[in-house]
Amino acid sequence: MNRTIIMYTKVAVLVMLVGLALSAPSDSYGPPAHQQTYKEEPKPYQYNYAVQDEYAGTDFAQTEESDGQNVKGSYTVQLPDGRKQTVTYVASPYGGYQAEVSYYGEPQYPHEYGPPVTFKPQSYHHEPAYKPAPSYQPAPSYTPEPSYH
Repeated sequence: MNRTIIMYTKVAVLVMLVGLALSAPSDSYGPPAHQQTYKEEPKPYQYNYAVQDEYAGTDFAQTEESDGQNVKGSYTVQLPDGRKQTVTYVASPYGGYQAEVSYYGEPQYPHEYGPPVTFKPQSYHHEPAYKPAPSYQPAPSYTPEPSYH
């Protein structure tokens, strides 16, 4: 009789596990069926920036614009060999990302190199803008007597 109860228990657990597996969603990577998805309308934009620091040798820039579907732009960077690299690109949902790379200038490879660019540390002395007044004024421990001359 004990073997029969154990057998029925095993079968019941197996049936529950199979039922649980079959009730799981088939696409576990997609959004849940009860959740609505929000599709934002594409918005046109335009931006650009440039950084040029002759002391540090930094020189790069980028410009980009989009009509909401297609993107076009370019960026430039000063290479260590002295050339300027420019990448002009377009990207669209159907054509993908397409880039054209061009270089300006001749590469320079000096035989001797100068000292590395270093920045001297600047001393910084901070004065607080607010100087609190002492909140405790001790009373004198004695009262001075007036002096008569």
